[in-house]
Amino acid sequence: MTIGKALTIAGSDSGGGAGIQADLKTFQELNVFGMSAITAVTAQNTLGVHGVYPLSVEAVVKQIEAIGTDLGADAVKTGMLFSSEIIQAVSECIIRFKWENIVVDPVMIAKGGASLLQNEAIAALKKHLLPLAMVITPNIPEAEVLADMSIDTIDDRLEAAKRLHQLGAKHVVMKGGHGREEELVDILYDGVEFTYFKGKRMVTKNTHGTGCTFAAAVTAELAKGKSVKHAVETAKRFIQAAIEDDLEIGSGHGPTNHWAYQKRQRGVK
Repeated sequence: MTIGKALTIAGSDSGGGAGIQADLKTFQELNVFGMSAITAVTAQNTLGVHGVYPLSVEAVVKQIEAIGTDLGADAVKTGMLFSSEIIQAVSECIIRFKWENIVVDPVMIAKGGASLLQNEAIAALKKHLLPLAMVITPNIPEAEVLADMSIDTIDDRLEAAKRLHQLGAKHVVMKGGHGREEELVDILYDGVEFTYFKGKRMVTKNTHGTGCTFAAAVTAELAKGKSVKHAVETAKRFIQAAIEDDLEIGSGHGPTNHWAYQKRQRGVK
């Protein structure tokens, strides 16, 4: 029996709703073996980020090397990378180990508004990491920064997707959570055509970790050998269930329900 293996290279969220904690939960729920390389430790909860403590570049690289020289990875997700030095080092490791199923979640700002990426790191992200990405999954504010444009309409999202594809990402998923449309629309662009994924927009404050979870679900499906389109479809269903079946914990932006999708698959309420 062949087991899909997925590696997350991201920050740790002490509150458990985002970061490597959300990624590993998602990998487990989608039946792949999850591994992690921590880039920074954050002190955070549903009320916000109370501290960010980046690891050294050497510590990040050593973790990735430990995976690459033994276990290997069928798919890799990057999340909060914090600095240009870490971004460049991670990119070099990806090239070294010839990993191809790279999912880039360009984490920049936490739900509470705290910056999770240094300004100079944005250029490094565009130069070193985007050309390695099989899939990039920006929300609208992140896409505005990376594509260097304002995004107000669906047409703006299509243009931003084209720009991010031109920067090297093979597939771009423009997430619609920050959009104004009554119906939530995510858009996949492969350089040739656009595919639209529509869903019900939920009115809730409990969306902490949605970006991490969505990208992790895409990564898990790619680790199992699924196509990008199939991976995005599954991720869409996974995150929809995770938001709809609210856990209602914490006093601020609560986490999503990572086991909701599997419970629905099993017909369990």
